[in-house]
Amino acid sequence: MDMITSIVAEKPVVIFSKSTCCLSHSMTSLIRSFGANPTIHELDEMANGQQIESALLQMGCQPSVPAVFIGQRFIGGSKKIMSLHVRNELVPLLKNAGAIWI
Repeated sequence: MDMITSIVAEKPVVIFSKSTCCLSHSMTSLIRSFGANPTIHELDEMANGQQIESALLQMGCQPSVPAVFIGQRFIGGSKKIMSLHVRNELVPLLKNAGAIWI
């Protein structure tokens, strides 16, 4: 958990992903469409990716990717992000985190 905390520190938007996951790609594209520039960590391309994935699972992230953090807080996976988007709550979260200024 401390590993995750240090990775997301001082970044407005962090997405833990796998290069082969279409949902991760979709969440990244959605967040970028608002003008945010998320920091992406492809777990399958990182030396400690399995450790990070285990930590995400321990945090309750099911499935482990995509795992979206906004403003250093774990927000959720693709279902949660889409739910926030449909309810027009995603953009305010991104604004409050300093990820977008519009």
